[in-house]
Amino acid sequence: MKIVLEHLTKRFPGRGKNAPDVIAVNDFTFEIPDGKLVGLLGPSGCGKSTVLNLISGLHKVSDGKVYFDGEDVTKLPAEHRGVGIVFQNYALYPHLTVEKNIMFPMENFKGDKRLSKQEMQSRALEAAKLVQIDALMDRKPAELSGGQQQRVAIARALVKRPRVLLMDEPLSNLDARLRLQTREEIRRIQRETKITTVFVTHDQEEAMSISDMIVVMKDGVLQQIGKPQQVYDSPANLFVAKFLGTPPINVFHGRICGGMLYAGQDAILTAKGVPDQEVYAAVRPEGFILDEQGPLRCMLQGVEVMGRDVSVVAGHPALESTQLRAIIPSTSRVDDEAEAVRFSIVPEKTLLFAKDTELRIDAQLA
Repeated sequence: MKIVLEHLTKRFPGRGKNAPDVIAVNDFTFEIPDGKLVGLLGPSGCGKSTVLNLISGLHKVSDGKVYFDGEDVTKLPAEHRGVGIVFQNYALYPHLTVEKNIMFPMENFKGDKRLSKQEMQSRALEAAKLVQIDALMDRKPAELSGGQQQRVAIARALVKRPRVLLMDEPLSNLDARLRLQTREEIRRIQRETKITTVFVTHDQEEAMSISDMIVVMKDGVLQQIGKPQQVYDSPANLFVAKFLGTPPINVFHGRICGGMLYAGQDAILTAKGVPDQEVYAAVRPEGFILDEQGPLRCMLQGVEVMGRDVSVVAGHPALESTQLRAIIPSTSRVDDEAEAVRFSIVPEKTLLFAKDTELRIDAQLA
């Protein structure tokens, strides 16, 4: 099912006398294609969970419209929208078995949707098989691992056969290995069911690994929409560039002068067709090549061996932060007792942003 959000805005009353309203979502317009998994991504407090609650009907819209397959559902109560929701807190009933937890939503079906006990058991087993917990149907939540509990919560959302699946940071309570395993399961389930899914997270690696599209938000405002790799390679502004990538992008206070890009006093690349100006020059960690004759000279702070890669930690006077991280192949040898290290810069991994607006500058770097 296609979801269209049209100029969606949500205001919450300010706390205290005469306090201004808090705008959690501001003029948000976006189309979620049918059968796709879309990641809503941004830092804590950016409004992504509020967008999810506006889609589900748990929050009332202040302004704008929500459409499901062309039908205006803006004022339709949550229980009539046909959505399944998985929260960060699994919210399982501790006294019920896995089977009964999964069956619980179907017990509230009324009218022609009402099911017999046998039908409910059959659908619960079907949902459990989908998330691979059908062997655990007689257990109670306390007897399950965190990952298994999360699968029960997903099965409970799927058993209603929703038109839309909404997931609000569903992996936050899991350890690193379980997060990886469970996000792969979520992607598999979504592909098998073809349910339009919105996945909220602040973890950019999580969003990029499983989403067909990602939506980056900041302070309630949509920053960029696109395929994960496209947004990573061509961020619309400095915020998006900083938010996507692990380790994060390295930002230099730079300038364009006479067709050259400078980071501090180091002329690191040519920049054709860009007027002389102050800029932010941002280089991805994989955009550094160890080179004794390289134009960028950095003060070496440390070398971290990570198996297939080596992370070089260094400082530079023009850096926005205290240090940069360069990811180089493990075959490269770094003298960790050296005072300085030199790099050549990969043009395709270097981005320019305007100093005043922080918007991306299209430039031919070489």
